[in-house]
Amino acid sequence: MREYLNFKQANCKNCYKCLRECPVKAITVIGDRARIRDDLCVLCGHCTGVCSFNAKEVVNDVAAVKKLLAGKKPVIASVAPAFAASFAPDFGAFTVALKRLGFADAFETAEGAREVTAGYQKLLDGGKYKNLIASACPSIVRLIEIYYPDALACLAPVVSPMVAHAKILRKRYPESKIVFLGPCIAKKREADDCGIIDAVLTFEELNAMFAEIGIDFSASAQSEVAATDVTTQEKNAARYYPINRGIIKSFPAFNENYEYISVDGLARAKEVLGNLDTLSGMFIEMHACEFSCINGPCALHKARGGFIKATETVRAYAKKGNALSSAVPELDFAHTYKQIPDTRRVPSEEDIRKILAATGKTRPEDELNCGACGYNTCREKAAAVFNGMAEISMCVPYMRERAEGLSYDIIQNSPNGIFAVDSDLAVLEINEKAAQMLGTSKTTAKGEPLEKFCNPADFYRALYENEFFTARKVRLEKTGVWVEMTVRKVRNQSLLFCIMKDITEDVDYTHRLNKIKEETAQAASEVVSKQMRVVQEIASLLGETTAETKIALLKLRDAISVESDQGKDG
Repeated sequence: MREYLNFKQANCKNCYKCLRECPVKAITVIGDRARIRDDLCVLCGHCTGVCSFNAKEVVNDVAAVKKLLAGKKPVIASVAPAFAASFAPDFGAFTVALKRLGFADAFETAEGAREVTAGYQKLLDGGKYKNLIASACPSIVRLIEIYYPDALACLAPVVSPMVAHAKILRKRYPESKIVFLGPCIAKKREADDCGIIDAVLTFEELNAMFAEIGIDFSASAQSEVAATDVTTQEKNAARYYPINRGIIKSFPAFNENYEYISVDGLARAKEVLGNLDTLSGMFIEMHACEFSCINGPCALHKARGGFIKATETVRAYAKKGNALSSAVPELDFAHTYKQIPDTRRVPSEEDIRKILAATGKTRPEDELNCGACGYNTCREKAAAVFNGMAEISMCVPYMRERAEGLSYDIIQNSPNGIFAVDSDLAVLEINEKAAQMLGTSKTTAKGEPLEKFCNPADFYRALYENEFFTARKVRLEKTGVWVEMTVRKVRNQSLLFCIMKDITEDVDYTHRLNKIKEETAQAASEVVSKQMRVVQEIASLLGETTAETKIALLKLRDAISVESDQGKDG
């Protein structure tokens, strides 16, 4: 199945904004990854406009169109009347620009719109419809086919202006390729479904192609061809289609049995469709985009004066411009729209209750219906979880309570002292252990300046000079407790948190051990001194004995020498 909208996952921040804004909740968020459910999406393109991180993108068909333009067959452009607001209110100049891109020719889709209005007129004049809904907007058609099948009986069985014009062009130029140009994403799928249109370019894609070859509609391109100033309001009435009440303005006359009303925006459209059975005698022009097609998801006017200026431009062009061709071949513009099954399962009440209970919602008053997850109600989100389109963790209040509860339990039951202070170094939060270390109580400490309990100098340096520290040994003067203190700044906030590990026993043990070492060293020193004295005494005694022995031996030697001499003489 071809995708028309997708997500750039690297940009997605899991803010659920796209889901919150999606009128039909056709977005699945699983595993922190958002995906569009093509079978449920009406391609209104609203998500592309609300995403702050540009995470969603329209599938680009520029390469496919360039391939057509490079081919042998001529390529004809069917141009939606909203072009006047996005580019220039001069179809002649616009055609010249398209030819520079390689198009053989260009014609206004308003020609098909005129035939569609004629079809609506016949249906109204037939008087068989209690209410008749215009089928020009493919997003509205898709909305009815999937979500409001009962309204199919009121949906005009007529093709859209794009398809009607494609049929006309196909009849006139059977050998040509046809490319539709407009501000709508949903036209891409409609073109694929109808099978007679070769490609669709949004105005954003077309503008990129113009930029590649240096075409700027604010200057040179408009001067290449002068507008033909012919006031032919009746012939050009179909050019009103892209503005509010534009379809209604295209009618040459009104049927007195019907009221003609215009509804823009999917929120209003859903409200009307949900109450359609209470209405009678209504022709309803219905647009998915607020302010109609000129405010389409791929329109360019948003930087050029907004929808009011765009409306003014289209109105002026519809009144003043080249006449549309009057020669239209005999063609069948009828179409039967059928229900598209909604493949989502309907959960039972028991299923809903189980899923709600998983997020701590066991009573009706527990259902906040805050919409933070992207769904309108907790039960709607539970149904999405049941269908595998959402996760339990998307409940922001539940996850916050869970995180806060877990953090609270960890902090309060930690064997370490933990406290936090604000930019004024006032105690914001403190656990029981920290209060004991600081010689106070939790209730007393909260809101008090830190200097009441300990020296704040290190905290000031951490807060204002970003000098943080880990495991610094500090003695708390008030209690005499020794702690290893770690101070850090809370990311992106002017808050500090401190963790204190009680090391008093370790410090006391160290002191005792050092004392034992000192005493042992002193005893050893005394023993050494005594030993040295003994050695010295022994040495002294040994010295005296040695001297006496030496004297005795010398005397003995001398005596022996004398006796030997006397023997020789005798």
